[in-house]
Order: sequence, then structure tokens, then C-alpha cells
Amino acid sequence: MDMTGTQRIEAPRDKVYAALNDVDVLRQCIPGCDEITKTSDTEMNAKVTLRIGPVKASFTGKVTLSDLDPPNGYTITGEGSGGMAGFAKGGAKVSLAPDGDATILTYVVNADIGGKIAQLGARLIDGTSKKLAGDFFEKFGEVVGGPPPAAVEAPPDAPDAPKKGLLGKLFG
Repeated sequence: MDMTGTQRIEAPRDKVYAALNDVDVLRQCIPGCDEITKTSDTEMNAKVTLRIGPVKASFTGKVTLSDLDPPNGYTITGEGSGGMAGFAKGGAKVSLAPDGDATILTYVVNADIGGKIAQLGARLIDGTSKKLAGDFFEKFGEVVGGPPPAAVEAPPDAPDAPKKGLLGKLFG
């Protein structure tokens, strides 16, 4: 399975690259991350608990960074075992490009799974994988670049303000 995506992060490229290498930031952003420890400048051990359809499993594994090109990006690869649930391995090529004061993060992910979770079906696994990747990059953008701007509500008398119904008028 392969996925690609882009995320705009409201932070300079150097800060984004540093955050991609910070285990505390990664721990906050990886869905289901129970623990992650850095064993060297390019290797980490991680434990993640995930639910994929009806299967919930804890995966332990090793993450390796390669093709380091600060602050432009790197390749991250990982392999984990979930015991009877199966295994997962894959990698991502992460590229960072400046965009004014922000950074455009582009990723190309490939993944392979086996065991009991592989029997769940490609659509369920693909959907879950895309959701997990989306959740990671959304949270990463919030942690590194700050929360997304809040929606500003128009004053009640503004021309584009939504009209209140009868109950809204009665109860304010």
C-alpha cells in the first residue's frame, strides 16, 4: 500500500525538521504511541497500540532514519511486531520546502503488513492507514506550528450572519 500527502505547517523549515527528530514531539503525534526512545541519532525503539477494525494489538519495533538531508527531509523506515496480530513494516520519504514563514511537508509512504491483521481486507487497512497518517500530520502541525486559527463567528447583526430560528430569538 502506498500513500502520499502534503501538510502546511505554520513554522520555519528548521523548526519542523528538528521536531521530526524530537522523540517528545513524535510521542505526542503518533496515534496510539505508548513509548518511544531514541537509541542513537538515527534509531529509535517504539511501542504503539492500535485498533484496526476488530483487532487491537500492541506493536513493538525499531525506527531508522536515513538519507538525512537537514533541513530538507529524510527517509524513515520501521518494522514492528504485534505478536499473534501480525507485523507491519514500511517507510516514508519526507520532504520539507519553505513557504514564506511556513513549511510544506510532503510525504510518500509505503507499508506492508502480514498475519491476522492482513486478513481484515485491503479497504479497511487502507482506510485505517490513511486516517492514522492524517491524524499524525494534523497533530504534528498543531504541536509544531500551533493550533489552526479558530473560526470567527460573525456578529448576529452582520449581513452574512446565520438567521436565528424562533427558538433562537426567544432564548438568545
